Amino acid sequence: MFGVGLSELAVIAFVAVLVFGPDRLPVLAKQAGAWVRTARKFAMNARDELREELGPAYADLELRDLDPRTIVRKHIIEAMNEAGEDDDDEELDELQQRRRRKQRPLDEGEVPPFDREAT
Repeated sequence: MFGVGLSELAVIAFVAVLVFGPDRLPVLAKQAGAWVRTARKFAMNARDELREELGPAYADLELRDLDPRTIVRKHIIEAMNEAGEDDDDEELDELQQRRRRKQRPLDEGEVPPFDREAT
């Protein structure tokens, strides 16, 4: 859950008890739960409205599908799958081998290439 483990949750709960006190903590937890429910309801309403506006072609649309990282990842995976289907693996291997032959380790004291216009 958000990269927070059990020990971190215990520390957060302990600090919350110290800061807010055991009397106010249940009230604050209830308010936090209400905020989460409201946010979830808002997100679901936005998703449903977007589905209605886009039409039946996007009936299975999820909000996480609109994340740019997900979109790019999806297209890269599709492109890689298409490249694998075209049997271009031999050409890719040959190209990679040619690139590796051109690369060599720098000699001691040798300065790496630097392009002033690129930076």
